[in-house]
Amino acid sequence: MSTGSNWTKSLFVGIWTALNFCRKLFFNIIFIVIIVGIIAIFSSDKDPIMVKHGSALYLNLNGNLVIEKEAVEPLEQFMQEAFSEEEENPEILVRHVVKVIENAKQDKRIKALILDLHGLRNGGLDKLREVARAINDFKASQKPVYAIGDYYTQTQYYLAAHADHVYLNPMGALLIEGYGRYSLYFKDMLEKLKVTTHIFRVGTYKSAVEPFLRNDMSEAAKEANEQWLNAYWEHYKTDIAAARNMSKDNFDEKLDVLVQKFEQSGGDFARYALENGWVDALRTREEVRLELVDLVGSDENELGVNVTPYDVYSKIVNNPMHGMQSNMDKVAIVVAKGPILDGEQQAGTIGGDSTARLLRMARLDETVKAVVLQVDSPGGSSFASEIIRQEVLELQAAGKPVVVSMSTYAASGGYWISANADRIIASPSTITGSIGVFGMFMTYENSLEYLGINSDGVGSTELTGFSAMRALDPRFGDILQRNVESSYQRFINMVSEARDIPVEKVDQMAQGRVWIGETALELGLVDQLGELQDAVAVAAELASLETFDTHYVERPLTPHEQFWNEFFGQAMIWAAKLQFSNSNSALAGIVRTVVNEFNVVNQLNDPQGVYVLCIQCQVK
Repeated sequence: MSTGSNWTKSLFVGIWTALNFCRKLFFNIIFIVIIVGIIAIFSSDKDPIMVKHGSALYLNLNGNLVIEKEAVEPLEQFMQEAFSEEEENPEILVRHVVKVIENAKQDKRIKALILDLHGLRNGGLDKLREVARAINDFKASQKPVYAIGDYYTQTQYYLAAHADHVYLNPMGALLIEGYGRYSLYFKDMLEKLKVTTHIFRVGTYKSAVEPFLRNDMSEAAKEANEQWLNAYWEHYKTDIAAARNMSKDNFDEKLDVLVQKFEQSGGDFARYALENGWVDALRTREEVRLELVDLVGSDENELGVNVTPYDVYSKIVNNPMHGMQSNMDKVAIVVAKGPILDGEQQAGTIGGDSTARLLRMARLDETVKAVVLQVDSPGGSSFASEIIRQEVLELQAAGKPVVVSMSTYAASGGYWISANADRIIASPSTITGSIGVFGMFMTYENSLEYLGINSDGVGSTELTGFSAMRALDPRFGDILQRNVESSYQRFINMVSEARDIPVEKVDQMAQGRVWIGETALELGLVDQLGELQDAVAVAAELASLETFDTHYVERPLTPHEQFWNEFFGQAMIWAAKLQFSNSNSALAGIVRTVVNEFNVVNQLNDPQGVYVLCIQCQVK
């Protein structure tokens, strides 16, 4: 007995010693990483945060233009800054870019604006239009604007076209393709895997589930997508033609025309862009540098030109201390960006609970007199959408008008949360509507049977045993379809009442069909066309405010988050990535595309599995 007791005691002592060693090792590693990071930051050779006199503002944007950044942990930011790690999907706040350009216009230390857009990835036309408006306003100061680049994507060229001087490298290229929507379709794959897909939907044009039912796009989906994509393309052409003072017909939409003009340009993409009038001149990097040196002088930086980079200027202009709250009356801005999911969600995603809480915070703040709900969402959970809509109604009941500002997307669930606003303002290029409902899940009974696995058992009622591992009883499928139909009826009734449009007419324009902003105005789905600043002005007018502040309502940090934010300052977490995620191979790209297409649906978490989502609303 004594021997056994001693053995047990030795075992526990050994386990405790091992655990204690692991604990100390873990925290020592963390401590070492932090110390190395701090040393790396303080020993870095980054330029000091200052605006150079007589310099050009160097707008070297890197990432996607967004109205709200996705939340990132403080440690991740810290490690990225410490070791100069680039974010996998960097994001740029549109309002920060606009504020930087507006400030530079008045700044006597800034003599010019240089657009180096090779790092700019994507941005909806509404966001690009906001930045372009700021560039045009900057030009009113008589300070020149230069766009320089080896290559321009279609998105990058939208901003470059607004410069006074658009330069392209003689070995570079610019090709304006237009917009399209091409999806992957998984019907054959799912059949080979013996997966049973159960779809419940309402809406002739509700094509969100088509990739799981078909191998191609339906004619109804093609009709709807072609309509709004053509309208979106028209907006792009109109804006570029106005910026470059050229004909809107100067876009080669037919391959035969492109081949002919390309041949005339000697098979040279840069010469083709010059002869089309899209750029002003072909300049080597050194020729561009020398011209800019003549304008603002030289400097010992990578560009060799006296510039103040965007990130440096932004840290000064967009300092969080500048946004300290006052006791003035306010128009609060609540951002609803991303897919709509149930429960608590981080910034960059709309959460039924978290976004509703932001609206509630605005309602309970006595200094807030009106609210602008800025929506940039293709929709998602119908339940979460309804929770947010209910908070909009509570705001109105409290005497605080609500104005919706639609960004790139406000479709399906994005429209659900918008419909009851006192005023809806959409960008001319906003993608909205998609008033339709669907439910979807998969069962794997055939897949398991093929592997020799079977599911069986008993239950106290016929309702038990519902599982993805078992075949769906058709009677239960009828219940789910009826629930989807009921949700659709609730949707169109709500829109009818909120927009004062007969239910029958709402049903005709609904059916899951997508509309561009200007068409939505004609249909009565929105009240006027405009951007965020227009929505703020309307909200102030509805609240009878002559002087007011604007204030972004954001989720307050928990004590835990506050501690780490203060500890790490402005920095973020370093995370290991899957090997193939960093691969540039074509196969890895295809794998990522397939995974992303599935993840769009996989992340949905509506309690009843009922969704108001427009997957086809992505512009590519």
